[in-house]
Amino acid sequence: MSQTAPDVNWRDLDRRIARLAVPALGAILAEPLYNLADTAIVGHLGRAPLDALAIATSALSIVAWLAFFLSTATTTQVSRNVARGRPGAAGRAVGAAYTVAAGWGAVTSVAIVLIAPVVVALLGGHAGIASAATGYIRISALGLPFLYLSYTGNGHLIGLEDTKTPLLIAVGANIVNVALEFAFVFGLHAGLAGSAWGTVAAQVLAAAAYGYASRRSKCPPAGPARDDISAVLRDGHRLSVRTIALGVVPLAATAVAARLGPVPLAGQQIAYRLWAMLSLATDALAVPAQVFVSAELGRGDRVAAERAARRTLAGGLAFGCVLGLVTAALALFAPAVFTTDPAVKHAAVVGLLWSALTQPVAALAFVYDGVILGLGDYSAMRRAMLLAILAFAPLAAAVLRFHWLGLPGVWTALGCWLAARAVLLWRRWASSGASSGLRPG
Repeated sequence: MSQTAPDVNWRDLDRRIARLAVPALGAILAEPLYNLADTAIVGHLGRAPLDALAIATSALSIVAWLAFFLSTATTTQVSRNVARGRPGAAGRAVGAAYTVAAGWGAVTSVAIVLIAPVVVALLGGHAGIASAATGYIRISALGLPFLYLSYTGNGHLIGLEDTKTPLLIAVGANIVNVALEFAFVFGLHAGLAGSAWGTVAAQVLAAAAYGYASRRSKCPPAGPARDDISAVLRDGHRLSVRTIALGVVPLAATAVAARLGPVPLAGQQIAYRLWAMLSLATDALAVPAQVFVSAELGRGDRVAAERAARRTLAGGLAFGCVLGLVTAALALFAPAVFTTDPAVKHAAVVGLLWSALTQPVAALAFVYDGVILGLGDYSAMRRAMLLAILAFAPLAAAVLRFHWLGLPGVWTALGCWLAARAVLLWRRWASSGASSGLRPG
């Protein structure tokens, strides 16, 4: 078993973690903050548009997550190859990721336009809500190729330990997005469709900004060989199965809430948006966990990788406890920002109070994601996500059978899912220590 070096400079490690985590936190929060603004804007159009938005964004989120491997896998490849002194290999990996992003994004966009009505029906959409949700999905699908290109650019820059540029791009794109939404929804009275067109425009701008930053980086994209593209597709297969499993649960939670009625669905949309904004903040610690673990393993320094993992996990747990208190406090006033409907506000308060209990375990699950991504064991992540669904499904089924369980039942099921993820990923980290001298954090 490895031993921690006695002369470890913990302050220096904390500064390195903070240097990546703080800008990453801003970039990560930019997207859920936009989603909150989107929900607030659409919420003032009425309950029906808010319900349509809940269904549409739930469907689109899993489509977006399916391509997120373009960011995570690229980060690991760039970080590890640069640490090994192989910038050429890193550049080819980035070029391959951009190639896959463009091709897969175009194919996915066409597919989503065609199957949008079926997806909406499966999520419980009906009548006018189904029509509005379908229109939103079809417009938003046009931005998917640009979103996928942005994922690649994000992974490239983070792998180079640059989180400041993604922060600037994310903030800029989302400011443009909100401004366009206000103009389209309230100025042009375009309704829910105006919200979707604002998002597409912002995604085009973000993709252009990431492409420019990638070309000007110290390790620009290079023409990929066939093996480089095959490697991206191979990683994508393993991570996409994991991502489907990861996305199925929030999607299923929305479907369960939809079958409880329009009021619980609208309340869940508000509660989940707020919870996601806060809980995903712990991904800011997953970023240095992934970058430092992958880089130190690339250098062959397993003790340094262990230290980075331990430090980010401890910080994540502490941060998660704080987020639990913040989530509960938001229940006192935040729902009124999103709706004037008393019944919806009450449902959102209930959802927020129960979701607050899940924040500490969510923090551990998210940071362990970063640690295992740093290990590059995508098969283990896929396995953990698939098994964790078994912790969610029985309770979700119980809510469908006994509607009186309501949103507390939905959030209890989500909490069990998060706990299962954390435990399964911890076991993988522990086994890596037993087999290679790398102890769990």
